[in-house]
Amino acid sequence: MRGLRSLIVGLLLAFFSTAFGLYFPPHVEQLPTITTQTSGSLIALPYDENLLFKCEAKGNPRPTYRWTKDGMDFDPHKDPRLIKEESSGTFVIPNTKEKVKYQGKYRCYASNKLGTAISEESEFIVPVVPKFPKEKTEPVVVTEGDSVVLVCNPPQGTPPWQLYWMTNGNLRHIEQNERVSMGLNGNLYFSNTLVTDSHDDYCCFASFSRIRTIVQKPRMIFHLNSNEKNPFIAINVKLLNQHIGKRKPSILVPSSHSMTYLKKGEELELECIAEGLPTPVVEWIKMWDNLTNLTQIKNYGKLLTIPNLTDQDEGRYMCKAKNDLGEAVHHFHVVVEVSPKHFGCQFNFVFSPDFPSTNYKMLDDRIIILRAEQNDTAVYQCEASNKHGTLLVNTNVLVMNHPPLILTPNYLEYATMLDKRVIMDCRVFSSPPAKDPEGSLDGERYSLLKNGSLQIHKVEMGDMGQYKCLANNSEGTMSLTTELFIKDSTRIVKPPQDMKVRRGSMAELECQVECDPTLRRELEILWMKDGMNILSNFSEGWACLKCLCPKCDTDVPDPPVQLTLTDLKDRSVRLHWTAASDHNSPVAEFIIQYEENHWEPEKWKELLRVAGSQISAPLTLYGHINYQFRVIAVNTIGKSCPSMPSERYKTPPCAPDRNPENIKIEGHLPHQMDISWEPLLPVEHNGPSLEYKLSYRLMGVEDSWKEQMVKRHSFVVRDTPTFVPYEVKIQAFNHHGWAPEPRVVTGYSGEDMPLAAPEDVSVEVLNCTMLRVSWSPVPQSALRGHLGGYTVHWWQTQSLLTSKRIPSERQSLTMPGNRSHTMVPGLKPFSEYSLTVNVFNRRGNGPSSSPISFTTPQGVPEQPPILKATNFQKDSITLVWAPPHETNGFLTGYLLQYQTVNETLGELKYVNISASDTTQWVLRDLQEDNWYTFYLSACTQVGCGSAISEEGGTVSEACKCARQQL
Repeated sequence: MRGLRSLIVGLLLAFFSTAFGLYFPPHVEQLPTITTQTSGSLIALPYDENLLFKCEAKGNPRPTYRWTKDGMDFDPHKDPRLIKEESSGTFVIPNTKEKVKYQGKYRCYASNKLGTAISEESEFIVPVVPKFPKEKTEPVVVTEGDSVVLVCNPPQGTPPWQLYWMTNGNLRHIEQNERVSMGLNGNLYFSNTLVTDSHDDYCCFASFSRIRTIVQKPRMIFHLNSNEKNPFIAINVKLLNQHIGKRKPSILVPSSHSMTYLKKGEELELECIAEGLPTPVVEWIKMWDNLTNLTQIKNYGKLLTIPNLTDQDEGRYMCKAKNDLGEAVHHFHVVVEVSPKHFGCQFNFVFSPDFPSTNYKMLDDRIIILRAEQNDTAVYQCEASNKHGTLLVNTNVLVMNHPPLILTPNYLEYATMLDKRVIMDCRVFSSPPAKDPEGSLDGERYSLLKNGSLQIHKVEMGDMGQYKCLANNSEGTMSLTTELFIKDSTRIVKPPQDMKVRRGSMAELECQVECDPTLRRELEILWMKDGMNILSNFSEGWACLKCLCPKCDTDVPDPPVQLTLTDLKDRSVRLHWTAASDHNSPVAEFIIQYEENHWEPEKWKELLRVAGSQISAPLTLYGHINYQFRVIAVNTIGKSCPSMPSERYKTPPCAPDRNPENIKIEGHLPHQMDISWEPLLPVEHNGPSLEYKLSYRLMGVEDSWKEQMVKRHSFVVRDTPTFVPYEVKIQAFNHHGWAPEPRVVTGYSGEDMPLAAPEDVSVEVLNCTMLRVSWSPVPQSALRGHLGGYTVHWWQTQSLLTSKRIPSERQSLTMPGNRSHTMVPGLKPFSEYSLTVNVFNRRGNGPSSSPISFTTPQGVPEQPPILKATNFQKDSITLVWAPPHETNGFLTGYLLQYQTVNETLGELKYVNISASDTTQWVLRDLQEDNWYTFYLSACTQVGCGSAISEEGGTVSEACKCARQQL
């Protein structure tokens, strides 16, 4: 047997915190960590019973919770309509008519004295019933063969939704095929029309399954005339081609250059709908690559989808529509981006003036704490954002010095068989992490696991003996001793042999077994026939008998017995018990529970946990409680049944041990102050007739205290000055005396709306869509409450392009906290605006500042809505377009660019069109039989806007002659 061994345990605190979740002993303080939360959007559907906002956290001391709604404090406990959970941040919004009042963005804060953890933002949405816009529909008459689009323009609503077209008379779905199909936007596309397409009742339906609603667009009348055209075009119908007879394809959807940005994991949808006669066939190609196996072609070839996008799906795609007369192509550029979880974290720390921030260093997307001290303990928030979303992560930093504490019970015994593997536990808590001194076990058969346990591979007889786990750091040293026993394996040395015997005669089967001498009393031999247990004295003939000799069975422990009480004192007692059978799995711990028959009779609560090696424990008790106790044993299999309860022991009454905590001082109305606190638990009363003495006085003004005895845990002080500081203390009392002297807390009486508006409001126009506004903050004396922030309101009064007055439509931007400037985005170029600023507190908004006016300069125009290439000749093409909807200034003309796009891209050429009212242009001197891309931008004095693109090609001389002959 080997002598005493030394095993060193080293714990890497950072590794265990992230990878395994570091175990903290019950007496060690812990930062709050949110364990359950509601994130994303919570939609109030009509058939939901209620809406649950979850917020649960762990920490020591136990965390307290608060909520914000749209950046303002929100207390669910003060709203009787909400359903709350005690000792939790979770609350429920009942699905009633009043739920619309709770719309907003919520965030939960879990705090204890070490720090505050913040949940992700969740939004509560009460959907409205979607409706199609009211519009007058006129009959549509077109010529047979033309292409037509029936516009659906569905309303937005709660997803998922489904769109479909039907005839309203017999509610028959419109049959879709290569010629007729519905696009992703809900429009119904006819590549060409037949007389049979005529109906008086085309209807677009939108179904919203989550809110169980179906809405219908007013019916449309659609007639075809096979003899002559009708020039009338309805508002909700685009007549895209008026040439009678066969024609080559052209692309209806998309109508312009396509650049698609998606993030990893999303589904890609590329749509390509063409018109032509005969009906075009659509093909898909990925440029310079093959379509992946996950690619699906739907909607009669007009829709390409790829689920769960990856980087390999990025690139350029082309759809080709062709018929007997030619083909048309469109290119799609797909870019795959990532969501915030793949990015670094951009920190934005704002420290209070007294915060010791000199040891903080910002480095790119990291924060480094230099010379960490105990007051650096906190929960740090990191928020990463991009256009795909926002991700909030809480990071706990706990700076503490603690000597090693070995959590595994001392003097445990381990037993194993030769050539087996054994793991001996040594769980350690220490800060800083324990070090590895000299003398550690080494060799291939020994492994020190990351949790401090020792693993021995292929145990040998020489491994039997005592082992010591030694943990030390700068704060101290602690050790644990354990012992390993090696047992001989149980084996069948002479198994039963096959036998043939005469019917009616006796057959004797022998099974010889060897086992470790220490296990001989537990040895049990079982005989089985065809997998079923049999009796050893069964006398019928047998065949194929075999024996099993299990080492032992394991189970949960039997409940402890013989509970007795000794050392009976006013506020303590010692409980003794006797452990029962552990069923071959050592007892790891005992759970001691208590029950009292006054406040919550027959309800058992946990009082203490002790190591499995103990058979007694001292218990600290409350006064004036009639106790009884029971014990539960726990091993690796599970918990035993509870023991029989002990005899009852009643403690005498005494004064309360402590005063109420979590005192809150708030003012919901002017001239009053609401004081509430967390009452003592019933078992903490320590005696009959518990009351609270509430004392309060004006801070720095009054020397004497005003006192009030109350039995509940809240009180309203009326007729107070508006928003002044008070000192408050609360002391518990019963018939046997007072609790210790309470601590004094401070708070403010009720707020009222601010009296003054911000002054010195000025604006600086930065560009045609953005300005900087600044102001002088409102003095504290005029706030009359806690500063909530500032709100900037602005509205457009006039367009400088038309000099037309515009009805007031106010927009606003709210900045929480003490701000004196902000940026206002989203302005319209070349316009006149008015702007005001007001301050707000928890009570409401203060008066607005005097309106100031400003103008924005001209900008660049929007993209022209349509560009079409027509009249393809050998050396010329005619381009037709519509002016931009918003010119953002005085239109000065257009910039036309074009280049060949055959095997390679040709030189980009420019044409400046100086006439602002021009809507078509003939490009001459083009190369014969070439394909071109055209780019058109509208321009003002400031510059040119974004370009719309179109493709088209010149024809060959042979093709031109053939067309003339036709």
